[in-house]
Amino acid sequence: MNQILQTSLNKKFSNFYKFKKFFRFQLFLSIFLIIFIVSFIFFNKYKLYEQERYSSQILSNYNITKLYSDLKSSDMFSNENVEGSHIIGIIDIPKLGIYYPVFSNYDDELLRVSPCKFYGPQPGNVGNLCIAGHNYDNDKFFSKISNLNLNDEIVIYNNFNKKFSYFVFDIYEVKSDDLSPVYSYDKNSRQLTLITCNNLNNNRIIVKALYKT
Repeated sequence: MNQILQTSLNKKFSNFYKFKKFFRFQLFLSIFLIIFIVSFIFFNKYKLYEQERYSSQILSNYNITKLYSDLKSSDMFSNENVEGSHIIGIIDIPKLGIYYPVFSNYDDELLRVSPCKFYGPQPGNVGNLCIAGHNYDNDKFFSKISNLNLNDEIVIYNNFNKKFSYFVFDIYEVKSDDLSPVYSYDKNSRQLTLITCNNLNNNRIIVKALYKT
């Protein structure tokens, strides 16, 4: 009888010990995952902060250069802190608090710093000036362009501080491989197309605007 009781107690202690080890393992794993997730979130926030700070620095340098230089060519802004790129001007959307330099080139590295010209002519010229910007689901870059309404103003300043006012006439979404917003337009018009991602469905948010004097 005592042997049976002892065996039963041993099994219970053994099970309890196994459960304790499993619980300890789960606890350590949970702590590790929490630390990893928190570190990942803070790392991404820091990267975003650095990108925004870099964009502000470029904008400040650009404005100082315009203020104290005799402008003869927009090429004077080549290699403006980013190798192989230059700034074509400033995009200003007062309603959204957007005010960023626009790079002439388009690639992933530049997009992390500021909006980029994707296709088309210089500001104010005939054609479809396409500018792409990241959507970080906050108030940075092009994250809120879907909040624009018809007839809202989008301003582009060129390197000679000339103002070009475009007014929104269409806002819609397309699939990520649909390039019609870039290439389908009235060839005699002066259009501006803003492009960013919809992070919920991987579509592209498109804002179309027309230049008006």
